[in-house]
Amino acid sequence: MPRERLRRSADYQRCYREGRRRGGGLATVHFLANQLAHPRLGLTVSRKVGDAVARNRLKRWAREYFRRAAPRELLGGVDLVVHFKPPAAAADAAAVRAELARAVAGWLERRSAR
Repeated sequence: MPRERLRRSADYQRCYREGRRRGGGLATVHFLANQLAHPRLGLTVSRKVGDAVARNRLKRWAREYFRRAAPRELLGGVDLVVHFKPPAAAADAAAVRAELARAVAGWLERRSAR
């Protein structure tokens, strides 16, 4: 859904600069609370990761994870920027989902501990 995507460069930059970060072998996920009632997703995949087919595949898998599997009601108002690393090009969909699930679970755990 368009309202659930980060579109502006300023939103990405603010998330990088002010947000929290959870890293893994395949991706780094940046989290920043927003004033909205729903999460927004942004994706970055540089050309270092692979060709256009590999980059688009990773973006599709990430969008699908957040559309279907992410605990959206628990996330609430947060901006998430997923930045994929070069090893992600060789990963399968299950590994990408697991990496994103670990990052989201870690962030939720940290947020609930406050």
